[in-house]
Amino acid sequence: MSTVIQVENLSKSYRLGAIGGGTLRADVSRWLAKLRGKADPNLKVGQEHHARLMGQEFWALQDVSFEVKQGEILGVIGRNGAGKSTLLKILSRVTAPTSGEVRVKGRIASLLEVGTGFHPELSGRENIFLNGAILGMSKAEIRKKFDEIVEFSGVEDFIDTPVKRYSSGMYVRLAFAVAAHLEPEILIVDEVLAVGDADFQKKCMGKMQDVSKTGRTILFVSHNMAAVGKLCGRCILMKDGAVQSNGSTNDVLAHYLKIGEQSNGLRTWDKTSENKLDPRIKMHALRILAPDGAISGHLDIRLPIVIEVEYAILKEISKFRVGLQLTTSDGTIAFTTSNSTDPNYETVSFKPGVYTTRCVIPGNLLNAGFYSLRVSADIPFQKILFMEEGALGFSVEQTGELYTRFPDSWPGVVCPQLEWVTQLIKA
Repeated sequence: MSTVIQVENLSKSYRLGAIGGGTLRADVSRWLAKLRGKADPNLKVGQEHHARLMGQEFWALQDVSFEVKQGEILGVIGRNGAGKSTLLKILSRVTAPTSGEVRVKGRIASLLEVGTGFHPELSGRENIFLNGAILGMSKAEIRKKFDEIVEFSGVEDFIDTPVKRYSSGMYVRLAFAVAAHLEPEILIVDEVLAVGDADFQKKCMGKMQDVSKTGRTILFVSHNMAAVGKLCGRCILMKDGAVQSNGSTNDVLAHYLKIGEQSNGLRTWDKTSENKLDPRIKMHALRILAPDGAISGHLDIRLPIVIEVEYAILKEISKFRVGLQLTTSDGTIAFTTSNSTDPNYETVSFKPGVYTTRCVIPGNLLNAGFYSLRVSADIPFQKILFMEEGALGFSVEQTGELYTRFPDSWPGVVCPQLEWVTQLIKA
């Protein structure tokens, strides 16, 4: 197969400057305050740390090199801030690199974030033709695909409505349908698919598999390790703007779930930094506790495991939910849980203050192995307030008499000690 994307020594830097505050007035007031030796008057509470970085050079990408073959589905994974979005924007020609070279063979359709490539004042119908024209297609070619695009997106009743009135889910459904059906040689899909519902995500996964079978290439960025594992044959793992691992999906996922995760059972966040998703909450710490209260990253398979989340509420939130998702080293989701099962959940209103929320996993439930935790916070059916994939890792270890007598590894995510009874019913 021929190479359709060749990236060589790609780097991108930004200068965290004192301009660009959004308005001329904000820039002038910041500049005057700096001359007087005073703090930036435009800063919100907790942003002093970012002010100290002004004027410094920040490298979003550093010496990135890889290639993608025709018909390949390449997964791009890594934590927030690893450089994934910057890489995709350069490949999509949204921004230019500081140094290095990118060679692309074929047309690219990108789905980087909600609304990318759509004009809000135009209807869904008009935006379909606009995007097709951008890809170099004729009106006849677009008309041929039009009905299929509308049917896939499920927005038939609103196709002549300006897209500025669409919900985020409708936006994404139409945007993906356009990108996938207008037959670009290369399709770039960012985490934006997380906005859609479960049924639509399933449709998208199937469509991307169909697209790759026709010889087209896909770059897929997601924090959903199960989706990456199912869809992608190869992955690159990015960290601090560089490619840390490049290989088979299984190997890279296993490496990702272990790398950088503290084996001592503790993950902390900078308390001075602002939560970009919602400033009403700041995550402080995530802890794995043994039954005696000790922080540990290595747990006895027989004993309960306590997961403790510490956070600060800066403004009152009602029906606030803390969630945890446990993933195995191969990307399989073991389970997802939240404090909405707390009997007092419906009546609690979280006033400003520092809180801890705990979850207890019974002993003799999880199988021996390494696990990765995703921590999240949200207002159900309204807004995600915080989310971090792979926030902390820990291992469950075989111990006790049972595992001395039967040392073989049992398959499966769970390994419960269930009650068994054997009776002689006839001699």
